[in-house]
Amino acid sequence: MPATLHEHALFAGSPVLAGVHHLNRDIEPHAHDFLEIAVIGTGDGRHVTSQGERPLRRGQVIVLRPGAWHGFRDCAGLTVANCCLSAQTLRAELALLYDIPMLRRMLWTDPVASGTHGVAVTTVDPAAAEEAIAEIGLLERDLGADPSRPGRVLGRLVTVLGVLADGRGPAQETLEPAVHYAVAATIARFEAEPAHPWRLNDLARAVNLDPAYLGRLFVRYVGLTPLGFLARLRAERAATLLAHSSLPAARVGAAVGWDDPTYFARRFRTLVGLTPTEYRRSAAHRSGPDRPGTQ
Repeated sequence: MPATLHEHALFAGSPVLAGVHHLNRDIEPHAHDFLEIAVIGTGDGRHVTSQGERPLRRGQVIVLRPGAWHGFRDCAGLTVANCCLSAQTLRAELALLYDIPMLRRMLWTDPVASGTHGVAVTTVDPAAAEEAIAEIGLLERDLGADPSRPGRVLGRLVTVLGVLADGRGPAQETLEPAVHYAVAATIARFEAEPAHPWRLNDLARAVNLDPAYLGRLFVRYVGLTPLGFLARLRAERAATLLAHSSLPAARVGAAVGWDDPTYFARRFRTLVGLTPTEYRRSAAHRSGPDRPGTQ
């Protein structure tokens, strides 16, 4: 099982992490509990995912959902610029971007609809890739500058996303199959009421499918079972409450659907890497020195 990189260990006082890396070594397979966008520049290498190994090409854009994994092999002068976003940021500062179709596909739909366990790979033209890499470098600089200017970081991030969205060819809009209606409807139910005591039989009945078939569809399009996806969503919501509210941990667990405090603590630690108490303490002290980036 690939190791998991955690936001609490990498991000430094910001919901965004960015860096430009020049690789001449392998990067072992690893998962993330945050969303990553990686832009490929010049150089050579191979991309490793659950679908096997494929050669990397200049202009490729790799988007990974939280929980997805990948790695790099045979790297020789390979430029990789990555921009990592906390799941909380997608629901808060960047929530309005969901209404922009090209950004909705890039950040939300494509990684789910691709059927590759949360990893979507598309291509932009080389000029757009180089511009995005340059902007990610500036974003990295801004993140290391005055932390009291979050507006500059957010503006730079939106610029990066806009460059990548504009660099996609029109034909790419039809390359990925649409997510199955039953998966989309079920995810919408989870998003609307994550604390509801959902049962697979009830979810399947709502979309007129056999429970086992709905489970297989989820694994195909999302890489997780329906209840596995719900657990990840609950952990993300719990992390937000722990970081931005004074609710006791037990009440946070109940608010997201885990009424038993012991079970909540165990599930949260499994999915996030820290206990709820440790996560809250970490969130309160994220303004320390910069931590190393990721690829």
